[in-house]
Amino acid sequence: MLTRKLNRKAKINEETGLGTNTALNGGRFFNNNGVPNIEAKGLPLWRSLNIYHTLLSMPIWKFLGSILLFFFTVNLFFASLYMYIGVDHLGGMVANSKSDQWGEAFFFSAQTFTTVGYGRINPIGFAASLTASLEALVGLMSFALATGLLYGRFARPRAFIKYSKNALFVPFKDGVALMYRMVPYTKNYLVNVEVKITLALRIEEEGQLKNKFFDLALEIAKANTLTSNWTLVHMINENSPLYNFTKEDIESAQAELLIFVQGFDESFSNTVISRASYSFAEFVYGAKFVPMFHPNENNTSTILHIDKLDDYVEAALPIKM
Repeated sequence: MLTRKLNRKAKINEETGLGTNTALNGGRFFNNNGVPNIEAKGLPLWRSLNIYHTLLSMPIWKFLGSILLFFFTVNLFFASLYMYIGVDHLGGMVANSKSDQWGEAFFFSAQTFTTVGYGRINPIGFAASLTASLEALVGLMSFALATGLLYGRFARPRAFIKYSKNALFVPFKDGVALMYRMVPYTKNYLVNVEVKITLALRIEEEGQLKNKFFDLALEIAKANTLTSNWTLVHMINENSPLYNFTKEDIESAQAELLIFVQGFDESFSNTVISRASYSFAEFVYGAKFVPMFHPNENNTSTILHIDKLDDYVEAALPIKM
């Protein structure tokens, strides 16, 4: 049934990029946040960890937590070295109990690592002095790397765009349209914004499940600037790959919308890209979005309610899906 329908649809984009056999991939192609749903295997451990890019892209609380964990681990390691060398090689230590000596060694390590050096405790002998010198070198290199990572996180161009939680099948112009909306959530607005949407379907051909990719036409795909919310509309007509599809057809084909947004950010003076994805489980049939902006009391400016991005109400479709 799906094969016959697809033969009447828009031209298929043959450059799938992932092959056509779905036995080679599982689940959705992209996660909600636009990150590809792929796990790379077969790389050396240090390459598979991809530490630099991971530290640049992870949430800020994880980044700060990683820095604190590294700081604590390094100082614990050097404190253990000082204890192994012997506390008699740390001049100025006044602690008597073993636990207090551990504390003194740890905080001496922290002072050496950060090159603060209060001066009360000092290394005595070759082994302790060499260890302190190596720790100071590690500290200088570590702070240089941390500073570079902090700068990279703040200076990295990003498209600050939020997407609606669901894509809706909406009654529109005596027919049905597929819609989702997005909104910028910072004041570095984009210009020359372009949106492309690809529909991924999994169908059976010759007894084998295959991926098929279609470019979806949008009523408006380009905008001079993105300062408010933007509802993207794909009209489902004879030229749409979803024409005459029922809800059951869409679910059996495991439909997924792949969203690609590109624009120029004047603050960074650079082109930024954003991605998102909607799987068939995130489609809502028979609904329309609630307006999320209105004029202020004096009618002198527009108030935009970003917290209403996901809000919608039911709306009867002219056809059953």
